[in-house]
Amino acid sequence: MAHVSAAERRPQLIKAAIDLMTREGVAAGSTRAIAAELGVAQATVHYTFGTKEGLYRAVMDQLTQDLVAQVERAAPTDGGFEETASVLAAALWRTVREQPASHQLLAELTMFALRSPALKESLETHYRGWTEVTARLITEAAERAGQPLAQPVDTIARFFLAGFDGLTQQHLALPDEEAEHTCLQAFVSAVVAMAGGRLELVAVPRLR
Repeated sequence: MAHVSAAERRPQLIKAAIDLMTREGVAAGSTRAIAAELGVAQATVHYTFGTKEGLYRAVMDQLTQDLVAQVERAAPTDGGFEETASVLAAALWRTVREQPASHQLLAELTMFALRSPALKESLETHYRGWTEVTARLITEAAERAGQPLAQPVDTIARFFLAGFDGLTQQHLALPDEEAEHTCLQAFVSAVVAMAGGRLELVAVPRLR
């Protein structure tokens, strides 16, 4: 059998891990099972990624990169702020409707990573990446429209993603197409109002 370098084997193993864990869940993603999925020795997984956590980090990164790329391709280059927010939300929501397994796997990996110190950095990178991309697209849209932002752009991005995360979890657990569309419109409207300084913030006691 011809030798395959680690650089060539890496994307193959990531795909095998995604395919396996999408079908059977994160708990089934042992290095032995992933190696068997691709038909290679278990040692190949450890040689390529070091540990199971190293492979999981690569899977999270790949899933994130794929979803971000789809959203960036959909982002308008000449629309106003409201149009851009609407298109971005629609593009993100399309990935949920068309690729629910990817979002479910990311949710499972997120919960797993919260209990795994070895994956803490990867989880932070995942959320930081989404926030940075969203903040950049919001900034570009605001600059095109000549609209000053009433809140820090990172805060607006986090609010946008918080609404999206919540809708995603609801869709995975209890889908309702009509209610989801209304909620999507509502939270995009709130994002636009927040960015434009038209959203009145209700005072909430700070936790001490």
